[in-house]
Amino acid sequence: MTNSIREIPVSEAFLIIGSNTTENHPVIGSMIKKEVITRGKKLVVIDPRRIEMAKYADVFLQIKPGTNIAILNGLAHVAIKENLYAGDYVASRCEGFDEFKKVVEKYTPEFVADICGIDDPSLIVKAARILAGAKPMALYYCMGVTQFKSGVNGVKSCANLQMLLGNIGVAGGGVNPLRGQNNVQGACDMGALNAVYPAYQPVGNEEMRDKFKAAWKPAFDLSMKPGLTIVESLNGAIAGDVKALYVFGENPVMSDPNQHHVIEALEKLDFVVVQDIVMSETAQYADVVLPGAAFLEKEGTVSNTERRVQLMHRVVDFPGEAKDDWWIITQIANRMGASWEYTCAKDIFEEVRTVTPSYAGITYDRLEKELIQWPCPNEQHPGTQFLHKDKFSRGLGLMTAIEYTPPAEEVDPEYPVILTTGRILEHFHTGTMSRNSRVLHETVSEGFVELNQNDASNYNVEDGDLVAVSTRRGSVRLKAKVTARPKPNVAFIPFHFVEAAANKLTIDALDPTCKIPEFKVCACKIEKVHM
Repeated sequence: MTNSIREIPVSEAFLIIGSNTTENHPVIGSMIKKEVITRGKKLVVIDPRRIEMAKYADVFLQIKPGTNIAILNGLAHVAIKENLYAGDYVASRCEGFDEFKKVVEKYTPEFVADICGIDDPSLIVKAARILAGAKPMALYYCMGVTQFKSGVNGVKSCANLQMLLGNIGVAGGGVNPLRGQNNVQGACDMGALNAVYPAYQPVGNEEMRDKFKAAWKPAFDLSMKPGLTIVESLNGAIAGDVKALYVFGENPVMSDPNQHHVIEALEKLDFVVVQDIVMSETAQYADVVLPGAAFLEKEGTVSNTERRVQLMHRVVDFPGEAKDDWWIITQIANRMGASWEYTCAKDIFEEVRTVTPSYAGITYDRLEKELIQWPCPNEQHPGTQFLHKDKFSRGLGLMTAIEYTPPAEEVDPEYPVILTTGRILEHFHTGTMSRNSRVLHETVSEGFVELNQNDASNYNVEDGDLVAVSTRRGSVRLKAKVTARPKPNVAFIPFHFVEAAANKLTIDALDPTCKIPEFKVCACKIEKVHM
């Protein structure tokens, strides 16, 4: 997030796009809802499903999955045409406006409504006027923006709109991605990405290579070539180029697209290690399973969605043979020739401070007493509540001219329904923890597919009927939940349930820049199962 959770009361309006906020981020969702209900703040919601937040929206734009860029360009078009945008801000703090303006000129409300499947184009105008008229306005998005082959461009389009309206670098504004797990931000900060060292320092930079070589003293040279993403690694396994995989706190059999392809890759590898707290679906394919520690058993830090670094203390002892994750990795590294001498998590964090400029001023002592968000370059620095105040980190904010591009797989007569996937309130990610909770499992014990009433009628399906949902990659059987939530001709399946795994169906098309898969849209067909 460019901004902070505690700024929600400062915002005068909210744009939520591609985020089922009250179910996937209920604390933040409840804070936004409170502002809208009790203080009359304005709310625009953009989503293919009539999520709970849509009930409180001044405007709800129910778009087809995969059309985020078109709707964002449409909002920008109205703001420019009606001269509602922040002209002085754009002129003094941004570049690329003329090219951007030229591209969005054709994204009229009527043109955008046709792409997005919106019946009333005037709603786009109404939404743009609300968003442009409220200062500051905060934009919140989640994986309903990123998990497309155009995911990077979707995020850039969010930034374009907020720069156009002058909402970046101000309290209560910003472009605010809601992270999918509690330490996704921290993992990325620490370099758990294929092309960067900690603090997003590029592996292809010779100066960065030398810096980390001096800090880590490896027995070999550090490569300047970016590594593979998880989907690329699995593709490499099938091709015979990747021989082994170390899976740490991840469950790709459930969480990655095209499950058949994932399993094929795992079976072809020479050696698979899984480090986890439960015997996950992926662990079934492992040669070695290492018992890691759950969050209440750990010492260390996590960094949350607002860049806040939080200190954790161990509450309970390890069960059985479980060990600290850092200890396990250290033992393996030292047996492979390293000479790491960490004795506790704090030792590692002290090293983090020396190689990660944005964390340099953060200490365990400070975290016990202070709320600190990176960047925090020195111990006298208070941390950064919101980014890009007065000036962007690159100087001028870059407005990018972006055209809408359709999804990798569109509907056709054989597969006429759009399938989208996601999470529900009662379960988390691949269910390895939440489905082991008796209460949560009893609340929602099995997978389902949401169907719009019109679609259900067309397929002669009633609520609770067993249906088969099929794509070009596989098929699952599950019960239908007939509801007004999904847009007509859109089906929704949560991906928590191994016995009806949504990712048997999803496509592994990738964003060309960040390589994220297109989880959120593919073509499917629905068939009633006759018992």
